[in-house]
Amino acid sequence: MTHRITALRENLANEGCGAFISLTPATNQYLAGFSGTTSAILITPDEALFLCDFRYTEQAQEQVRGYAITEVKGKLSERLAEAVSERRLSAVGFEPQYMTVDEFRALQANAGSVFTETPELVSSLRRRKDESEIALVRAASELAESVLVDLLPELRPGITERELAARFEYEFKMRGASGPSFDTMALFGARSSLPHGQPGDRALQEGDVVLLDFGCRREGYCSDLTRTYAFGRIPGGWFQEIHELTLAAQRQALEAVRPGVSCQEVDAAARDVISNAGHGSHFGHGLGHGVGIEIHEAPRLNPEATGVLEAGMVITIEPGVYLPGQGGVRIEDLIVVTQDGCEVLTRTQKELEILAP
Repeated sequence: MTHRITALRENLANEGCGAFISLTPATNQYLAGFSGTTSAILITPDEALFLCDFRYTEQAQEQVRGYAITEVKGKLSERLAEAVSERRLSAVGFEPQYMTVDEFRALQANAGSVFTETPELVSSLRRRKDESEIALVRAASELAESVLVDLLPELRPGITERELAARFEYEFKMRGASGPSFDTMALFGARSSLPHGQPGDRALQEGDVVLLDFGCRREGYCSDLTRTYAFGRIPGGWFQEIHELTLAAQRQALEAVRPGVSCQEVDAAARDVISNAGHGSHFGHGLGHGVGIEIHEAPRLNPEATGVLEAGMVITIEPGVYLPGQGGVRIEDLIVVTQDGCEVLTRTQKELEILAP
């Protein structure tokens, strides 16, 4: 992790800060390699300090490299503030989007008003994945897809959304993942029109839409994938229409992906296809987002997005069309932005498929 500490120090100088602190698990995993849920780091131009309590000391000694590891007692934010105060640091950068009000008050109470908001300091580094990170995302994606391939033939009338979601998450862990990267979505019939619906007790019936949105976390990195099927038979011409439309929109977006293209432009490539077909009001969420240590990272692809794509970014491309009370379709791939386009990590078929009951 020393190369990441070096890159952060370069960013600190550009921000006019003398140090950086973090209490955030995802940031601390990225900068220190620590996978536990409670820790703190302090990085100055010539020192890297890692703080944790008794529960995590042994784990930190196994995982953390390039830091002086210190076991502390009491409130971690207070101990971190004391470390800042002891070193007489000023202009200490932190990520305001991750810090709670309680943590910030504890820092100020114990170290004074020396803290500077630097929301892009680490996220600017995390946007672009190195080869080792891409390999971990690819492995998580392959594991999740293997579960999909094995479970689809087992679908039978009567299984509930909740049961199917639980099967996915059980298989993730049985195959080596630490768990899902987010709560698995399994939605049947008209409930597939809920973009972020929670699985319930709806039982699968012939002629249902089956929308599956899932991913797993493996070795600290996430995957994300959505596929939409018909079970037994196509529920109607409307479903075939919006499935073909969603797939066409996704293909247009994939063709638009390359370094230097704005995130807004890629979003528009898909959104225009759907809007021109009269379904603009039925696609209300962004086209995609970054994926890595967290399931939602920078960059974001939506109509208000800023910034451009860069080689090494790992993002989703996930247009959808949702007809309230009738059903919906979302097709999502996980991709890596390359020097001349993109590599699609997701391999599972996305053309219209009718699952046998």
